[in-house]
Amino acid sequence: MTDTKIIAVIGATGATAGGLARAILDDPAGGFACRAITRRPESPAARALAERGAEVVVADLDDEASLVRAFEGVYGAFCMTSFFEHFSAEQEALQAAHLAHAAAAAGVGHAVWSTAQDTRRWYPLDDDRMPTLQGRFKVPLWDGKAEGDAAFASAGVPTTYLLTPFHWEAFTLGQGAPRRGEDGTLALTIPLSDAKLPGIAAEDIGRCAYAIFQAGERLIGSTVGIASEHLTAAELAAGLSVILGEPVRYQHVPADVLRSFPAPGAELAGNMFQFVAEQNDAFCSARDPRTARSLNPRLASFADWVADTPRSLPQPASASTSSR
Repeated sequence: MTDTKIIAVIGATGATAGGLARAILDDPAGGFACRAITRRPESPAARALAERGAEVVVADLDDEASLVRAFEGVYGAFCMTSFFEHFSAEQEALQAAHLAHAAAAAGVGHAVWSTAQDTRRWYPLDDDRMPTLQGRFKVPLWDGKAEGDAAFASAGVPTTYLLTPFHWEAFTLGQGAPRRGEDGTLALTIPLSDAKLPGIAAEDIGRCAYAIFQAGERLIGSTVGIASEHLTAAELAAGLSVILGEPVRYQHVPADVLRSFPAPGAELAGNMFQFVAEQNDAFCSARDPRTARSLNPRLASFADWVADTPRSLPQPASASTSSR
């Protein structure tokens, strides 16, 4: 079809952008085609997308020229960065600039930039309520993304800024999963107290992004914040109990205590959850379940996600074990 609009999907082999790739491929009559951008076209996830009809193109976020080539001829581009590949906010901000410059050079008509709030608006660098990390950031995994907003704006790229919440899958695997204490019970140990945590299934982030592209010019220039539900940590732990097949209790710790844990990224996590807890109204109000449902009527509730999540997850690590 000559009228088909190509959407380049950065991170298409991952969880959230993969949801967008699948949403496009699930809608063959929708007028859009998927160009899956990856560094590893030989990976099983890339091959699976290719078998479903996606065009797989190689590019690297650290190589702006490769991104320009990947964006050539596309209507839209879903742009995201992955902090946890390198743990550097400076590199993430630079990668965001590469994406913005490449989108401008290729003449992308609509970019959806997966961003975050700049926590330094609430905690300036000289504010000792929260430690400054990596030289000039408070919550590096969000502040680096937030710097990307200016890159897209200054490059003149027609952009929708997508504010995403926590995705629930982050609490079933890796560092976010409950840890087994010395008494043998599983605990979700974060400094949240009774504050709410906006969350969503990773697949639904992609479906919401697809709806933004379908909306065309209407959402260009807007910041769109999504979530499925706002849950307390105790409610999150109750759902994890069902998935893991044994009780998971919520254990509150002060942010300073979490920052002192020997696990990799503990300082980052401490700052992140401190921000969510202390600026809860701002964090939650920016991520509206009503907005997400208007974009994606299939939006899964937390109960839906719990029911659909496989029960064959890896055994949660003990509190003394670090995930890699």
